[in-house]
Amino acid sequence: MPFYEHVFIARQDLSNAQAEGLVEHFSTVLSDNGGKVVESEYWGVKTMAYKINKNRKGHYAFLKTDAPAPAVQEMERLMRLHDDVMRVMTIKVEGHEEGPSVQMQKRDERDGRRGRDRDR
Repeated sequence: MPFYEHVFIARQDLSNAQAEGLVEHFSTVLSDNGGKVVESEYWGVKTMAYKINKNRKGHYAFLKTDAPAPAVQEMERLMRLHDDVMRVMTIKVEGHEEGPSVQMQKRDERDGRRGRDRDR
């Protein structure tokens, strides 16, 4: 089955438990349609670059999935219909990377600009 990565943004006025409940809800939708969630991460409340539906912040969540295309399409359809979800992005990938995503890594673990700037 193909691999996908999904990021969605939920409204800022939800509690953390409600936002994590959305991750569980969409995971069960995917598994009911023959797919599985390899890993899920709740990134927390983050400030967005621009307002979406009068919201400046949102709850970000990330899913790594292994699912057939119809299961992904059904999950995306339900995400877009859900009142609490503001944005959805799905990307098809060749394979999933091991370990946490870049958002969840500690700042000193990243291969960021700080190390390169000091070498000059």
